[in-house]
Amino acid sequence: EHAKNMSMSSTKSAVGHLLGAAGAIESAFCALAIRDQVMPPTLNLDNPSFETVLDLIPHKAKKGRVRAAMSNSFGFGGTNASLVLKEVQ
Repeated sequence: EHAKNMSMSSTKSAVGHLLGAAGAIESAFCALAIRDQVMPPTLNLDNPSFETVLDLIPHKAKKGRVRAAMSNSFGFGGTNASLVLKEVQ
């Protein structure tokens, strides 16, 4: 029921595959989203699924309340990590 209040995007379409630097860049995107209250877009998302209730933010950044952001990194060979950043209160 809370999914309708969540937004999701991918910045990989904007920066390409950065290999070992991807996690660091994604954490910077998360920090900037929280600081600036702007959610980055998923570029080239021409046909988003109409079945999802998540706001997928196609093509254009969106202003809105960003209290926390999560970055998921899936590396070669099964090296995976998630990082959650939260605004300072």
